[in-house]
Amino acid sequence: MNDTNDTQSAKSAPRTDRAGRRTSTEDEWAALPAGTPALPPAATFAELDLPAEVHDVLTGLGVDTPFPIQSATLPDALAGRDVLGRGRTGSGKTLAFGLPLLVRVAGRRADARKPLALVLVPTRELAQQVTDALDPFARALKLRLATVVGGMSIGRQATALRDGAEVLIATPGRLMDLVERKDCRLDRVAVTVLDEADQMADMGFMPQVTELLDLVPTGGQRMLFSATLDRNVDLLVERYLTDPVVHSVDPSAATVSTMDHHVLHVHGADKFATATEIAARDGRVIMFLATKAAVDRFTKHLLGSGVRAAALHGGKSQPLRTRTLDRFRSGEVPVLVATNVAARGIHVDELDLVVNVDPPADHKDYLHRGGRTARAGESGVVVTLVTPDERREVARLMTDAGIRPSVTQVRSGEAALSRITGARTPSGVPVDGAAPSQEGAKRGGAAFRGMGTVPGRPGRAKNESRKAAEARKTAEARQAARIRRGK
Repeated sequence: MNDTNDTQSAKSAPRTDRAGRRTSTEDEWAALPAGTPALPPAATFAELDLPAEVHDVLTGLGVDTPFPIQSATLPDALAGRDVLGRGRTGSGKTLAFGLPLLVRVAGRRADARKPLALVLVPTRELAQQVTDALDPFARALKLRLATVVGGMSIGRQATALRDGAEVLIATPGRLMDLVERKDCRLDRVAVTVLDEADQMADMGFMPQVTELLDLVPTGGQRMLFSATLDRNVDLLVERYLTDPVVHSVDPSAATVSTMDHHVLHVHGADKFATATEIAARDGRVIMFLATKAAVDRFTKHLLGSGVRAAALHGGKSQPLRTRTLDRFRSGEVPVLVATNVAARGIHVDELDLVVNVDPPADHKDYLHRGGRTARAGESGVVVTLVTPDERREVARLMTDAGIRPSVTQVRSGEAALSRITGARTPSGVPVDGAAPSQEGAKRGGAAFRGMGTVPGRPGRAKNESRKAAEARKTAEARQAARIRRGK
């Protein structure tokens, strides 16, 4: 046992916060009594009992060394044990449960509507990410995958299940719909995975999750991955996992070691201008806002300011969300403006900056938002814009997350903002026929004051006179010159 990879049983005394709600901490996991001993971790994939087809795919992907969560859990999962795993987002959990799941059903054939393995995830994006990660291995093992999520044709999903799929990747709501329509039965499922179980609890899916798990035969293998044991996740463990081996790969330590965290104190009237200049940087960035309306407003403003941006939130159709993510991953759109729908389940290579334009509601949301960068051992920067009235809550959030951020007072156009984020003045040339933004880099803060604290109530932007527009452009040019000179 070591500091970052502990093996324990899954039972613990519940803890509560000041409001009396159940909670979980690093100490709670560390204090769990010893249970089923773990098998030794695997230093390489080569020493694992994996089929040759799987090794070939790994070799083709240039992968030979497992990440810590994979090294810890794969030996136990491949042996058929129930596993409770904790690792931060981006730590490699998908292959940690995906490879054992595929190997254990390889060589079997599913009947119509009766999958042999089930992966439950909280969001559509995470379902697609899991599907994409497992697809090359499934094809090598001649296994069929089916993905069922909301926002897509339920008829096509039912057809895929009727044609037969050994592995089903699903969000709880859509799977319940298919079960109720008798288009899917879970009575042959032998391996079940719950990924991001705490997020499913946060989103209110627990009744559906437990109803689905009650349809899965007892005696099969169960694996549950979660950042915490709070919000009824511990009840899932006690009810559905049998003597699980617990692997805890410390999410906070990984987050601190691979990310730089910055809290930027901004004046309320300057917050919008600051966010705009950050968005105009070179390179990709995800910017989180509190509401769908705020996301749409800010995206529209960025397009009108010359910044190629796209909006992502739960109000968009699933095909549109998929296209938006594809454009972001390809680099066609370098700025993704999103609500918490993008906080989990999105993997983008070479994403080195995440910006909380609106601070998240709690420390778990902060860690998951930040987890969009610094994935798979890469480095990244997480920036949170904080107005004076948000400082106390954000300081508490950082403490709960185990983060000690660098704190800097900034204003738009200043060298410190450029140094930390790469911010620069946007071109002002509207993108793809977008209407020119009526909110200048300095005036936008007044027009959108309260964007994060009073969602859905934008101020009224007044049309600028030609003289005011010329003065704004001159000021922006001066700001750009100061930044280039490092002043």
